Amino acid sequence: MTLVGAPEGAAAGPPVMLVEDDPDIRSMVSQLLELEGWRVLACANGTDALEALHGGERPFLILLDLMMPKMNGWQFRAEQARDSALSKIPVVVLSGDVRGSDTSSVRADGYLKKPIDLDVLLKTVRRYSGA
Repeated sequence: MTLVGAPEGAAAGPPVMLVEDDPDIRSMVSQLLELEGWRVLACANGTDALEALHGGERPFLILLDLMMPKMNGWQFRAEQARDSALSKIPVVVLSGDVRGSDTSSVRADGYLKKPIDLDVLLKTVRRYSGA
């Protein structure tokens, strides 16, 4: 079932992955994206995200926090880049850390500063989803 106002076919397509340790941000962003019709794979850290990627379907986009426990965003990206099956999945950093704005340091495809502008977030996800 596609939600009203959702991108055509978004609910049936691949999910977006959200890697965010803050439970409030993870919940809010997940709910927003789900209301727009996307399925969301939400993970609390890079370790959980890699396990999910190795165990299942591939997202069309990874939204990645940088400052997380267990495995931070930089470590996650290094591991993702080593795996040819995962390396081509686009990554947009979500961070309040100014080092994240230099996407070359984490080899990201984009950067959204926290606090997250929800309209910009939705435009970004739509761009990568092809909607």
